[in-house]
Amino acid sequence: MKQLRTICQLTFLVTLFLSTDFIVAGSHNGHSEQNTQRGDDNYQAKEVLLSDVRQLVSLGKKSGEGYFSSDGKKMVFQAELEGDNPFYQIFLMDLETKQSTKISGGTGRTTCAWIHPNQDKVLFSSTHLDPDTLKKQAAEIEVIKLLSPGTRRPWVYDEHYDIFEYDTNGNELKRLTTTKGYDAEASWSPDGSTIVFGSNRTAYEYEKELSPVLQEIRNEKPEYFMEIYTMDANGQNVKRLTNTPGYDGGPFYSADGQKITWRRFQLQGRIAEIFVMNADGTDQKPITRLNSLSWAPFFHPSGEYIIFATAVQGFRNFELYMVDSEGKSDPVRVTFFGSADVLPVFTPNGQNLAWVSKRTQDKSAHIFLAKWNHELAREKLGIK
Repeated sequence: MKQLRTICQLTFLVTLFLSTDFIVAGSHNGHSEQNTQRGDDNYQAKEVLLSDVRQLVSLGKKSGEGYFSSDGKKMVFQAELEGDNPFYQIFLMDLETKQSTKISGGTGRTTCAWIHPNQDKVLFSSTHLDPDTLKKQAAEIEVIKLLSPGTRRPWVYDEHYDIFEYDTNGNELKRLTTTKGYDAEASWSPDGSTIVFGSNRTAYEYEKELSPVLQEIRNEKPEYFMEIYTMDANGQNVKRLTNTPGYDGGPFYSADGQKITWRRFQLQGRIAEIFVMNADGTDQKPITRLNSLSWAPFFHPSGEYIIFATAVQGFRNFELYMVDSEGKSDPVRVTFFGSADVLPVFTPNGQNLAWVSKRTQDKSAHIFLAKWNHELAREKLGIK
């Protein structure tokens, strides 16, 4: 079993893994569900890279993971609605009319959407084919009733997650992955020819060959097996890019398709760094060394720098930072709200930034939009 590590190689690592709290939150960029602090009264004066900050999405109890179409006129995002399904569903919004259309089927868990460069298809992951999906929804509702206000459920790496392609013209859904395991966190390359995604499929492909220790990890913390993969746009020719104990996930291509950025967690689960590699998986290297939980990286269209979220200020105060794409500079802080600012993404022209924030009146998490000062960002990072 070449793709799985032997027990003699992992005795110390898996013991460490099982004895600590691995707090990766799932979804395309790991939407972390933390209670937050009150905002900094002086935050606007400090957020010099942002202007004209406004709430873009208010649909549902909360919204997140908003990604733009190649022309910047549409956004796909996920939102939780009131009703008999407590999990995210996928919506496509026209940014000119502000009209949103639900494109997922309404049952099961969904996450990690992305619009095809040609704008005729949408990628997302769903568990709607799980025969027990309605039972799981009902059970989750009952659990939520017992939780205190503000408490969030941990992300579930459901082995029934598969990646689907939605045709916006014919309203048809095509299944791209069929392997058992969590297949999600997917996006197309800029030319639409390949898909990069995260998966823990090896934990199920080689299920009978797992040692007792690895079986315990798979049952308790399936995110341990998460790695980065690519595949052709039709779901064929799957290639594994990473092979490191613990979680690798949340990958995105650079605008030229030459690089991939992602997050890699250390085994104890409370530290993650931002990494970059070539699109073929070579030259993997960290570009942050903050010794904190850093995640949700996204390239600026120029390719010169990457924006991400980090808990440098503490797990109750995720903020956005940026770092040059080679990791030569010290990361520079972008947001100062004193609450959750996560999941940043640039518009294709690089002139605006969207992200998820709890700077709403009721402190719920929703997508915000602001104008972005690219030249000042370059100056602060020392890019010439």
